[in-house]
Amino acid sequence: MYHNNSIRILTGNSHPELARAVTERLNVPLVPCTVKKFSNGEINVKISESVRDEDVFIIQSGCKDANDNLMELLILISACKTASARRITAVIPSFPYARMDKKDKSRAPITAKLVANMLVVAGCDHVITMDLHASQIQGFFDIPVDNLFSEPLMLSYIKRSIEGWKNGIIVSPDAGGAKRATAIADKLGVEFALIHRKRDGKAVDAPERMEILVGDVKDKIAILVDDMIDTGATLSLATKTLHEKGAKAIYALITHGLLSEINLNVIERLPIDHLVVTNTIPQDEHKDGCSKLTVIDISPTIAESIRRTHNGESISLLFGEWADSGNIEVL
Repeated sequence: MYHNNSIRILTGNSHPELARAVTERLNVPLVPCTVKKFSNGEINVKISESVRDEDVFIIQSGCKDANDNLMELLILISACKTASARRITAVIPSFPYARMDKKDKSRAPITAKLVANMLVVAGCDHVITMDLHASQIQGFFDIPVDNLFSEPLMLSYIKRSIEGWKNGIIVSPDAGGAKRATAIADKLGVEFALIHRKRDGKAVDAPERMEILVGDVKDKIAILVDDMIDTGATLSLATKTLHEKGAKAIYALITHGLLSEINLNVIERLPIDHLVVTNTIPQDEHKDGCSKLTVIDISPTIAESIRRTHNGESISLLFGEWADSGNIEVL
């Protein structure tokens, strides 16, 4: 077992519910700290307990006010560094700016790399995150990065909650998610489908449509898998396409439910049975507005990764027997 006297968990204002759930699982108290704003918007941090020579984990997700949450995290890391913490691990369930991971057009910033540099300069020694939008973001760091996967939780959900999943087909809404979808399809022993998104015409505002490039969804349970939902445009197009092609039922399993620019009534009207997301981002306000939304708790995975990191144990085992033992909770 870990030593209670040498592990310290802190959190900012991004996702206190997740931090509390993690500390309860580890039976470790949350270090009292105050993160406030001055009248001019500057962030002030006060840590009320000593962290000298301690193993510090700071839980802060890149959600809603992403810039404020990122700045809080950087200031907390810096405060712990100057307070002589032995090791500082940033636990970032949803990595901010993860979509800006390459220069896809002229003069485009690679902001994910900038965020990596800022974390290291602030004094971060180790990063734990979940389902990075692009795995190469791990290479932006010169410090260890553990990219946890929600895949075991999704597999457990499919087996327990989707009736007739053996007659299912795993669908990727774009080529970028094909690897994720095929991995799940292989583990379940079901088929895989790939949807391609294209514009009708060359104009920027030309209407978009989707077509199925690989696989046949007719009379099957379509299980759409992706890493992130923000505006819901991809989900809307994909579910309508699957419905038109004769899918018997449609489920969407998505890790990061940003849902920042989406009217939840739109999801209610879609031909979809359930939208399943994790709580890498707070979902309380979304759950109230959408009866089709199901939230899977990731706190057991985060807590176990912190425990293993602190004890110097392998984190890869998180995706083996530990994951198969059914550590899934629906909120």
